[in-house]
Amino acid sequence: MKIKIIYSIAGVFITLLAISSCKKTKVSPQLSISNITDTIPENGGTKSLSFDCNDAWSIDTAGFGWVKLSTIAGNSGNASITLTAPANNTGISRTVLLKLKSANGLARRITVLQAPVIFPSYNTSPKAPDATGMASTAMQINAKIKMGYNIWNTMEAPGGETGWGNPVITQSLIDTLKKAGFNAIRIPCGYWAQGHMNKLTGKIDDAWLNRIKEVVQYCVNDGMYVEINRHHDGNDDFYLTGAKLDSAKAIHKAVWEQVATTLRDFDEHVMFASLNEPNANDLASITVLHDFHQIFINAVRSTGGKNAYRTLVLQAPNTSLDLASYFAPDAIPGWPVDPTPDRLMLEVHYYTPANFCILSADASWGTERYYWGVNLHSTTDVAHNSDAGTEESFVQSNMQWAKKNYVDKGIPVFIGEFGASYHAEKAPNPADSILSRRSVAHFYAEVVRDARANGISPLLWAGVINRQTETLEDKQQLDSLRKAAGY
Repeated sequence: MKIKIIYSIAGVFITLLAISSCKKTKVSPQLSISNITDTIPENGGTKSLSFDCNDAWSIDTAGFGWVKLSTIAGNSGNASITLTAPANNTGISRTVLLKLKSANGLARRITVLQAPVIFPSYNTSPKAPDATGMASTAMQINAKIKMGYNIWNTMEAPGGETGWGNPVITQSLIDTLKKAGFNAIRIPCGYWAQGHMNKLTGKIDDAWLNRIKEVVQYCVNDGMYVEINRHHDGNDDFYLTGAKLDSAKAIHKAVWEQVATTLRDFDEHVMFASLNEPNANDLASITVLHDFHQIFINAVRSTGGKNAYRTLVLQAPNTSLDLASYFAPDAIPGWPVDPTPDRLMLEVHYYTPANFCILSADASWGTERYYWGVNLHSTTDVAHNSDAGTEESFVQSNMQWAKKNYVDKGIPVFIGEFGASYHAEKAPNPADSILSRRSVAHFYAEVVRDARANGISPLLWAGVINRQTETLEDKQQLDSLRKAAGY
């Protein structure tokens, strides 16, 4: 029996798995697709299932109830049946197991799962697809990003953008970043965890959505590429189960239906990113993360207009190169499905080596390093030199690996964050303090140079610009970045 899914709209999950081997027949049964998952809305809908069978077939309907089939038996040849489910108002996910059997002995299990209706749909005004201003593929957009910058600790702060002490974002700040040479901006944004969503309905405050739109407009005014994400919000949802997981998925869907609708009319300069640094470390949690990314894709695409063609950014597990292989096209769970071709990017973050990039004090697992670069080692403070094998050649090999495994396979890679800690004030003498400052600037340049050489776009987390005064703060770092980016 040869089975083929016909994809339709997003909500009931249908998974096909082989459960028996083929008996000998004159015409051997063939398998073309297995382990396929697709969706129908939790508000109810219909899924089409088409297959070819070289013998009579039937579907065991024992245990049915909420799923209705248009046909339960047939003869050899092409067949198409529909599975229809009403809205799931039970408050919990529901499941039914169908068994599709062929008289020649081949069988498939069909597991149908339906998420519950938790929040109303916020895809309230879908538009017809609009390709105006959306001609570039994700790979083409990625190639245009020379170097980017994060508006850090602001729109993701609890309670509002000044919650962590940064000033509100202004057009003049974006102008300053544009003048410095940055041509892409990442805006971390919070919603549920930061108090901008109604906990009963999932509705995002209109004032917050309008503020996000205003900040995005600042970037678009300067011709910048801009990515907004869901930041410090849902990063630990991937180990949840049962009703808690259902609720977390409903929140993710509600966020992206509303944000996508609000920002739908911007052209290809605006990109959406599913999450930030998803805490997923094993196959089970990474598979749940894969589901969240699929929910994100489906939610954005369902709103239509320019969102039908918008570039979307998906985070690797932990935004880690080490775990990105789970999302390789030929891996499990693999790369999510997008109905629009060539419009997905993979996001990773780069804070490696961690004892130079992250540590601001010695830790149980390592010593803080003040100096980085094979020609930037201290001769008087050798204990704080970076370890052999973690410097320039290491960055180069990481970027080459990403190119080989993703860029060369048609998946552009987006470094949403990179950076290094400030260690210069801890150096034992002025000369070493200067050496430490040079090390940070050199690290920034190495990341940008190697990323761009391998078709990867790099975005700095912080530094260079004084957020309070909106002026250049570190010319050494900026000059190093600009040279590496090709200015």
